[in-house]
Amino acid sequence: MENYEKGEVVAVPDDTPTPWGDDVLEMKVQHGSKVRNLMGFAVRKFKDETVRQIVWSGSDKAVSKTVTCAEILKRKFKNIHQITKIKYKIVEEIWEPKMEGLDRLKVKRQIPAISILLSKDAVDKDDQGYQAPGTYDSLWNPASQQPRAKPGKKRGPPSNARGGGQKSKSPKPDGTPSNKKQGGRGQRKGGDRQQGKVQDRG
Repeated sequence: MENYEKGEVVAVPDDTPTPWGDDVLEMKVQHGSKVRNLMGFAVRKFKDETVRQIVWSGSDKAVSKTVTCAEILKRKFKNIHQITKIKYKIVEEIWEPKMEGLDRLKVKRQIPAISILLSKDAVDKDDQGYQAPGTYDSLWNPASQQPRAKPGKKRGPPSNARGGGQKSKSPKPDGTPSNKKQGGRGQRKGGDRQQGKVQDRG
């Protein structure tokens, strides 16, 4: 593609019906949007009793920021029903040729997109993406509800210190092993002195 440069990007219209009406407040999140600005506007609007529903939508790199905004709003308002829709959004990229004689290219790409409806009123509980009030992580991270193993310390075998009086199984004159402790240097000297005294007495 070195002979082309990226031009216009057009989103293909999506005719998929949504579970919310036309009077819902829609918050479109972009990759460069600031969460503080989005939340300030959304909180002021959602405090109004006439605003009953708000939907957060984002695609591609803005998906994680869209989820963050929705979760923050859920913690600021109680008894909020949620419906989440995850899909792929189709966009057309136009590539303009740099050299004469080349045709203009049109490439279709699928990018991930998400829409999160937050409603003060009850919604369809049978919807696959429904999340009841008071639940937060059941949809995003099901594995987090599994019990975790308790961390424990692994202890290795005890180390053998030098000069600690280890038992050695040296054979006796009759061929049977003896469990005699090997003492330190002082013990050996004492034994020699004692043996010498006994020999002097003899």
